Amino acid sequence: MPRLLAAGIDELSRRRERGLIRKAQAGSEQAIEELFRLYWPVAFRAASYITRDAAAAEDIAQESFLAAIRNLDRFDRSRPFGPWFKRLVANRAIDWTRARKLRGYELEEDAIDHAPRRSEHVDGGGRELPEDLTAALALLPLDQRTAVVLRYLLEYTPGEIAELLGVPRGTINSRLRRGLDALEGEVVRP
Repeated sequence: MPRLLAAGIDELSRRRERGLIRKAQAGSEQAIEELFRLYWPVAFRAASYITRDAAAAEDIAQESFLAAIRNLDRFDRSRPFGPWFKRLVANRAIDWTRARKLRGYELEEDAIDHAPRRSEHVDGGGRELPEDLTAALALLPLDQRTAVVLRYLLEYTPGEIAELLGVPRGTINSRLRRGLDALEGEVVRP
């Protein structure tokens, strides 16, 4: 029974989303605002976990949302909006982080927000992330952190992550394994 209920809720959610997309494509500011409210938290969290910079994450989430709205006329409503939007955010966050590293900028330890506000410690399913896990994620190298965030917070499959990042699936599996092993060593267990 719980699976059937969850499937019904998912279908209602998809219908609601398709309706919002249709209205937003027609120019409804209310629909655009509702999409923003629905997707802002996950966009900000994903960007902040990848970039480790709250100000950059906010800019990336806003720019991604604006890009999504500008390109909404080309969006296929038969597909879910969430994965498409999350991909925009992840790509921008990865690009920002790579560009910063190429320019020789390294985040200073006191510039990294290891303890974001409690409302920012939430995964893609709305569950709060423990502070030790949030801090441990920040310590992972970019490639591992990105793979873990995309897989476990944004719920992409390893194949989708490989396609998104343009690397072999085996590389993603390796990054996930190394990242999870490192997290296991860092996260304090009760």
